Amino acid sequence: MGAVALAVLSIAPAGAQEAFDLDALIVAARAEAPITVYAVTGKIVETADAFTAKYGVAATGKKVNESEQVELLVRESQAGNVLGDVTVAADTAAIAGQLIPAGMVENWVPPDIAVGIAEGARDPLVLVNDPHVWTYNSEVYDTCPVSNIWQLTQPEWSRKVAMLDPLAKPAYADWFNQMETHHDAEMAAAYEALFGKPLVSDEQSATAAWVKAYAANQPLLGDSSAVAEAIGAPGQAEPYFGITSTAKFRDNAAKGFKLGICQDMAPFSGVLFPGYGMIAAGTKSPNAARLFIRYLLTEEGIAPQAVDGKISSNSAIPPYAEEASGVTAMLDQLMTYRTASAAADFDMRQDWQDFWRIHYSR
Repeated sequence: MGAVALAVLSIAPAGAQEAFDLDALIVAARAEAPITVYAVTGKIVETADAFTAKYGVAATGKKVNESEQVELLVRESQAGNVLGDVTVAADTAAIAGQLIPAGMVENWVPPDIAVGIAEGARDPLVLVNDPHVWTYNSEVYDTCPVSNIWQLTQPEWSRKVAMLDPLAKPAYADWFNQMETHHDAEMAAAYEALFGKPLVSDEQSATAAWVKAYAANQPLLGDSSAVAEAIGAPGQAEPYFGITSTAKFRDNAAKGFKLGICQDMAPFSGVLFPGYGMIAAGTKSPNAARLFIRYLLTEEGIAPQAVDGKISSNSAIPPYAEEASGVTAMLDQLMTYRTASAAADFDMRQDWQDFWRIHYSR
């Protein structure tokens, strides 16, 4: 590797000002092998193509779900054969609790953009936040029929709520742990606000009591497309209520869906799931990988995902004004996932999944 590349790859201590030369990074990246980027969104294909056209650095985007990204990264690292150079929005807790401690991925924050990224989102680097919101069918209901999360434990909502399966979508099990760890007081307060009395439960937390009762109500579990259809497909007499990604609200225009976003639900109207951007340790193209990470932190690079309501961690990039769900006007109503405890979420994941499985099957 030449002197230019070595200069680009130097990393300053936390809080220090690092000299950064974007032109030098581009030159070094062009001298490296093509890169492959794994991401949960199919938009990564067009993003990689645009990156290649802009910088003359060959990149290929591949849509790979969260858990499969982690599996690929582990296998490739163990085999000493890195095929995925960059991973975008993989399993957050698994990255924090497994891949980073094992040295399988590396963190890098573009020095010229770091100032716009909240300190807590720099290590590991959060590229985007993906809002998942409580959602109703606006053709049947004039307004959201649910104002409190505890209503979903009641008989009237039994088998009438749709969501991703926490056993197949581990981020939802992590969501339970985040609520218990950081927001259990709000969960208890929401119970008291609805029922007019303090929560009394044999469970260890208000969150656990909610998960137990909610699971017992047996929500419909499916992938994101099935969940969105169950909630928003037109012509339904009794549509499902549910929680889904704001990305599915594009189906209102594309498929005539009637997805409506719930506002002012207690304690939260949804959750912001973070999407990390990490570089595979051992990549043969570290400069190209870093350039791609930086590209995703620009307005141009994140635009294909911003259309679907994803929020850049770079505060200099405004939310997409014409995003379909309207979530950008109510971000303060969403629970923010705290990445500082992501490793603990990974440690507790199996416990929450077992807890869900037990009470869902009863």
